[in-house]
Formats: sequence, structure tokens, C-alpha cells
Amino acid sequence: MRQRYKPWADDYLKEKNHIVLENPSIHKGEWKKVFGNENPIHVEIGSGKGQFITGMAKQYPEINFIGIEVAKSIIVSTVQKVDESGLANVRLLNEDASDIRALFAENEIAQIYLNFSDPWPKNRHEKRRLTYKSFLEQYQDILQDVGQIVLKTDNRGLFEYSLVSFSDYGMNLLEVNLDLHAIEDETNVKTEYEEKFASKGHVIYRCKAKF
Repeated sequence: MRQRYKPWADDYLKEKNHIVLENPSIHKGEWKKVFGNENPIHVEIGSGKGQFITGMAKQYPEINFIGIEVAKSIIVSTVQKVDESGLANVRLLNEDASDIRALFAENEIAQIYLNFSDPWPKNRHEKRRLTYKSFLEQYQDILQDVGQIVLKTDNRGLFEYSLVSFSDYGMNLLEVNLDLHAIEDETNVKTEYEEKFASKGHVIYRCKAKF
């Protein structure tokens, strides 16, 4: 989906650089200092307009959250949500997550969320899928031993592909949920896409895996 250009986005992000951090790679290995505490750090890759990450931050104040979103026209919405809510346990990165090891050190992250990622359905684009083996290698490096990857999607093809990719990589599947909303999980924080697709009758899939 093409995002509307927002000419004010650059100036706004600079103004809110205590929330969306410039040159985040300088904090590699020292993210707990950024938050000023020893709480575990969870990362959402592709944070969209921020409904999930702000909802999680409110529900789990004892956890620090970092949202990564490459599109300036989208991340500004998340920055506004964080700013208005006064959440101290959220930081945002306007970055491409293709080299996530440039942002985080080994064993620095406790959990990774992949919410409604681009499925890249064509075979020639397989390497762009966020559950392709080259991404899994990076996740394994930055995740702690007990860390998990939590994937949610309405795309059955991506879900099935990811299950195979996780298994082929030797990961343990802790949950495989073929209809998340059917179980009425009160801890589930919905994304904007999740609400949109569920309202159209799409099934929402979720899986949790660890190395």
C-alpha cells in the first residue's frame, strides 16, 4: 500500500529524537543504558502505526520495547502515540532491519515480534521474507537463549513457509495457532492490520518459536 507523503515528517522526527533515535547503531550493546534500567528488551520489526507496540508497552511496563519501521510516513504515527501517552519504555528506530546485527549485540534482545510482515509471495523474493534463513541467523545472534520469535499474520502462505523455515533451521515451535481469535487470548494486543483483516473475516495465525 502506497503511503501518503508527509513533508513535515523529517522535522517532526528530529523534534522527537528522544523517542525515535538518530544513529541507533551507536547504542549497540548498550540499549539498557538508553532506557536507564535492566528490564528485558523486546523488538518489533515493522511496527507500522504503533498500535501493537504502544499497547504492549502499556500492558507490560516492566519490559522495554523497540519498534523498527523504515517508512517515515508511517513511523510518525507511532511517535505521536508514544508522545501522547508519555510511555517511557518505548524507543523507535526509523531504520531498515535487513542488517539487525548492526543495531543490537549478541544476546541483547529477549523477544522479537514479526507482525503482519510483507509475505513476498513470489519465489524470486523468498530472501526478502523476514523468516528466511538469513534473517533467522541474525535473530539467533541477538536473541538471548530463552528468547522467542512471535509471528502473527493473516497470510496462510507466509505462515506455512515460516513454520517450515523455523523447523528446517532447527528451532522449537512452542505454539502453532491456526485461529488466534477463536481462543480469545486476553493478552493478545492487536495490530491495526489484525483488526482490519479480522473484521473482513480473515483467520489470524500465530506461532512462537525459539532457537
